[in-house]
Amino acid sequence: MALAATLLLAGAAHAAPPAGTTDDLEKLLAERGLFRQISQAGQTAKDKASELVVSAMGFLGVPYKRGGTSLETGFDCSGFVRAMYEQTVGLLLPRTADQQAAATQEIDQSDLKPGDLVFFNTLRRAFSHVGIYVGDNKFIHSPKPGAQVRVEDMRVGYWRTRFNGARRVESLESQP
Repeated sequence: MALAATLLLAGAAHAAPPAGTTDDLEKLLAERGLFRQISQAGQTAKDKASELVVSAMGFLGVPYKRGGTSLETGFDCSGFVRAMYEQTVGLLLPRTADQQAAATQEIDQSDLKPGDLVFFNTLRRAFSHVGIYVGDNKFIHSPKPGAQVRVEDMRVGYWRTRFNGARRVESLESQP
């Protein structure tokens, strides 16, 4: 229950899970192996990247909406990433996934840290999908119409074969 309280406090200004879903949220995080990353993120509140990941977790279950950029409308992939960075870190990223890739620093997949961006070729073009890396080969994103913000494993065949690159938001590391 402490995890749910942490998530609710971290995302209180953003989104609270619907009534009765706290146990489901805890179960999902446990199944995905994210309890450890979340608790570590809560212990290092000054770390903007960890704060970003904790905040993003508060949006699990928000519906996908093409062109969506807010909790009220829902999110598309790049709208979700942009909103998380703006609301949590105070950085305004470009609007589309390919623009976000162009505006960030390329890093090797082996150098991924929580808060980095991961890109995928899902529309037969480079950088057509983006998510936020949360650790342990997992990322959070708003996947497609009819789906909701969720955590996925990059090692799953679909994502592994479409992985298109990792990027770091340079100014995130320079934040106090």
